[in-house]
Amino acid sequence: MLSRIQFAVTIMFHYIYPPISIGLGLIIVIMETMYMVTKNPLYHKMTHFWVKIFGLNFAIGVATGIVMEFEFGTNWATYSRYVGDVFGSALAAEGVFAFFLESGFLAILLFGWDKVSARMHWIAACLVCFGTHFSAVWIVVANSWMQTPAGYHIVGDGMHARAEITDFWAMVFNPSSVERLIHVLLGAWLTGAFMVLSISAFYLLKKQHLDFAKASLKIALVLALFSAVAQMLAGRVSAETVAHYQPTKLVAMEGHYAANAPADFYLLGAVDEKNHQVHGLKIKGFLSFLEYGDAHKPMKGINAYQKQELPPVSITFESYHLMIMLGGLMLLIGITGAVLWMQGKLFESTWYLKILVPSVLLPQMANQLGWITAEVGRQPWIVYGLLKTSAGLSKAVTADMVLTSLIMFTLIYFMLLALFIFLLDQKIKHGPEGLMEEDTHMHRA
Repeated sequence: MLSRIQFAVTIMFHYIYPPISIGLGLIIVIMETMYMVTKNPLYHKMTHFWVKIFGLNFAIGVATGIVMEFEFGTNWATYSRYVGDVFGSALAAEGVFAFFLESGFLAILLFGWDKVSARMHWIAACLVCFGTHFSAVWIVVANSWMQTPAGYHIVGDGMHARAEITDFWAMVFNPSSVERLIHVLLGAWLTGAFMVLSISAFYLLKKQHLDFAKASLKIALVLALFSAVAQMLAGRVSAETVAHYQPTKLVAMEGHYAANAPADFYLLGAVDEKNHQVHGLKIKGFLSFLEYGDAHKPMKGINAYQKQELPPVSITFESYHLMIMLGGLMLLIGITGAVLWMQGKLFESTWYLKILVPSVLLPQMANQLGWITAEVGRQPWIVYGLLKTSAGLSKAVTADMVLTSLIMFTLIYFMLLALFIFLLDQKIKHGPEGLMEEDTHMHRA
């Protein structure tokens, strides 16, 4: 349990940053493309500012991500030996093909403003953006293989058994990888968009950098609305895949206890695991309708499975439904902004701008809840149907070792988060003009 908690803490802290990099990378490409097309210096200023934010986020993201790769060997040695050929190939591809591309061209993006041509700088922005998205591809492929294994065979027996790739592309395009990748990327686009919305709304409320804030807010609002709508559709497809390949996860997500009865769809609720009940607001038979097109068709539920085959129902149910609620709230914010924009009231609606400032937290919470749903819902399997999580642990690691490192890592991660917030606050207070002046002084020096 300590090893599970430690990995959860490190990966949840780390996952604050990659979605920002992915979403902000796309926004930077959009802004710099608009500058290349229009030659409007406002877009140059916008790109310059958001690149600074991207660089800060990238640095903290790298620092928080290094530990996880070591944890596979220290805490989960049996798991690493079992799936090393499969999981390791995807992680290696992420490092060689994606991370090096992203980090290499980031130097040009950050420091090449007056050292390379405008076209070369734009190319660097595109390649950094591509690198962030390509990183997500390989990480999601690796995780999706754990959810829906494909393209492998098992060699060896007992403790020496391990999975080997028989078809690399079947492993990459396993049954859940594409829809899960789309789901993850849309969540990242929402994260970047709402960060830009939040900071832009802050400037508008303070009556600072108005042209910059208005232009940034418009771009982010379009991306946020598109991503929120697309996310609802992507989530629906992803749920269908879960229903087909991970039925125990689905019934936990939906809180469907009856062994064989039409399944209700809960809008919100609370799970009573002791009495095998869910109390809340529901649409009768709607889950059966979504899955089979028939509201009266029975669906196999939680009570039809052995207890040792099931994930923790309450955590899976609550995280899933909270994620959906947050997704709906982001969609509502996006639609409201579009209506105000069409009415010509977007920048004057103080109440809406005040909502946008803290809304930066919504996609972050939704991202975390989505991964909790995916990972807790996969239990008790670390590789679905192949290897139990309890069997993946390192035999030589003791509880006191894990507890000591857990406390140490948690403190360090909180310090890094505090540093990120402090430096982000400093950059926001400086504003785009302040950053441009800083760079001018540095070049003169």
